[in-house]
Amino acid sequence: QVQLVESGGGLVQTGGSLKLTCAASGHAFTSYVIGWFRQAPGKEREFVSAITWSGGNTINAESVKGRFITSRDNAKNTVSLQMHFLKPEDTAVYYCAAAHQAILTASHHEYHYWGQGTQVTVSS
Repeated sequence: QVQLVESGGGLVQTGGSLKLTCAASGHAFTSYVIGWFRQAPGKEREFVSAITWSGGNTINAESVKGRFITSRDNAKNTVSLQMHFLKPEDTAVYYCAAAHQAILTASHHEYHYWGQGTQVTVSS
């Protein structure tokens, strides 16, 4: 059973930084993509970033390019989302998700495993 647990959310001021971590367990993730999504109140879930577990290739949403970096630690079975230059519009619940495929994807339909989410609030 794949399990994903996010941590690291919190309150930060505009321009600040925050690092989210997704701890993955229950499977060997060498053929998986791990994605980050977010959902603000009243809005649809939005793709943020994704990384292939084996090769470490990444894609990012235009809204976070140059500010957010996704990386993985194979030894610890974790994927991190380092967020810099945070803006109030980054406020949302952030979820990590796993897709059993080797090709990067931004479509939430292809992710079948989800964490419980962690709140990120950016104050202006």
